[in-house]
Amino acid sequence: MNILLRLFKLLWPFRWQILLATLLGCATIASNIGLLSMAAYLIAAAALGPLLVTLSIPMYIVRFAGVSRAGSRYAERLVSHDATFRLLTRLRIWVYSRLEPLAPGHLLTYRSGDILARLVSDVDELQNVYLRVFSPIIVAISMSAVTFFAFSLFDLRLAWVAVAFLGAAGLGVPLLVGLLARHLGRQQMEAQAELKTLLVESIQGMPDLLVYGQARARQHQISDLNQRLGDIQQRMASINGLQQALNDLCMNLAIVVILLLAIPLVSARAINGVYLGFLALLMLGSFEAVQPLAQAFQSLGHSLAAGKRLLNVIDAAPAVTERAEPLPVTTGTEHTLEYRQVRFAYASQQETILHDINLKLHPGRRVALVGASGSGKSTLARLALRFWDVDQGSILLDGQDIRQYALTDLRNLIAMVDQNTYLFNNTIRGNLRLARADASDSEIERAIERAQLSTFIEGLPDGLNTWIGEQGLRLSGGERQRLAIARALLKDAPILILDEATANLDPETEMALLDALEELMRERTTLVITHRLVAMERMDEILVLDAGRIRERGTHQELLQEGALYQQLFAMQGGILTMP
Repeated sequence: MNILLRLFKLLWPFRWQILLATLLGCATIASNIGLLSMAAYLIAAAALGPLLVTLSIPMYIVRFAGVSRAGSRYAERLVSHDATFRLLTRLRIWVYSRLEPLAPGHLLTYRSGDILARLVSDVDELQNVYLRVFSPIIVAISMSAVTFFAFSLFDLRLAWVAVAFLGAAGLGVPLLVGLLARHLGRQQMEAQAELKTLLVESIQGMPDLLVYGQARARQHQISDLNQRLGDIQQRMASINGLQQALNDLCMNLAIVVILLLAIPLVSARAINGVYLGFLALLMLGSFEAVQPLAQAFQSLGHSLAAGKRLLNVIDAAPAVTERAEPLPVTTGTEHTLEYRQVRFAYASQQETILHDINLKLHPGRRVALVGASGSGKSTLARLALRFWDVDQGSILLDGQDIRQYALTDLRNLIAMVDQNTYLFNNTIRGNLRLARADASDSEIERAIERAQLSTFIEGLPDGLNTWIGEQGLRLSGGERQRLAIARALLKDAPILILDEATANLDPETEMALLDALEELMRERTTLVITHRLVAMERMDEILVLDAGRIRERGTHQELLQEGALYQQLFAMQGGILTMP
């Protein structure tokens, strides 16, 4: 019930459109009832051969009902769908805005296909809350009351019988259908989400599936999941068929019972015989109001399941929160970043990742953080960007805890070149303007030149307008990294973090990128995170991280002379790099 109430609250901004659409829906049903019943009366009355003038009013009612039925149905569809599409637009924006604070910490617990299903399919499913649940219920209740009033003008027993059959079709059948379809809506939503997740992962990992000979096994897995989804949908279809049959049974029984009750009243002259057909078709037309209710109850199950899946993500507490009144960031190009007694552990893990980290980055200095993979180096970079908050200690920007600043202001001061920088399926120009949307062409060309990409881009047929494919797969590893460097140059942030920026590259490409990085690091506060001890002599200070603790610190020559962990790492990597 809580989920349903929260979904209805989303409709509040569109209440007047929804009210208008509901009134138009009632007008459509009323026009249909009037058309059928008055047509029956007109035919019966005309058979008695009265003066034509006495039939003029029923004739006008039939004409008006025929026209208004079509007009009100069109207007109702126009208004209701406009409100629904506006609701979906608002809902997608709202869901995305709630997802942003959860990235990347909380979203890492979900698979990308599952998030896609929640953002697309689950949001789309919520349109049924209004189209197939809210509006049909209101229309059914309103028109059932109108039907009761119309029959009560002739005989109260007829009114109660009519309402009883409408209740059986509008409430009894949906309850039975809901009982039979119990949990099927949730199972269908879960199966569809699982199928989307599996398909997304299979497409993204297709090369690996082919290399390891698992393509056929994955195909069988998808086929089995499709079969399970098909079985659920088949059961839903069977229940839908039963629901339609029961609705038709209730409608036909209602007409028969109304006639059986009305015929003695006609014989007793309590009701004029000309109204016999009127009453039968009045009953027939009234069922149009309650027939959608069974589908409404089924759609409600789907919508509640989709709403629950969405709210589970939306209601999650973000890893970081902002102050209501953040401090302003000081202007200028020189900023100091300091880690003071920092301890941190991921929420999903018991083990502490970082222990008592003390590190100070002065303006214009280059500090390298080296160590084996898994020692916590990248975690330090992400803490500076406030993807997570430290458990103990603090990270200071210009002497103030970074939690005092707005996230946007903090992140505007930091440019990061990651080992796996994400490149969007866009043009080179579009990916560069991610750093600065208002960057001019001359500024873009300057950043490209400094990143040593000019020759490469000049050789492309479309230059900066060349599409690079999803995740930049049309580019080589070196080209992707240089594009990431150009993006960081274009951002022109005073603090620079290089996280394994030259990893997984051949030595020649690595040295070329190091030259480009040299240009990027100039006059910036720089933190270089790497496990490859290449060009360490360019660093002002080197910190050796091991098991989340800083074990050594000093310059390249000082650490080599100590003959401890850094010297061992350097000797081991030197042997690997020179191995024939």
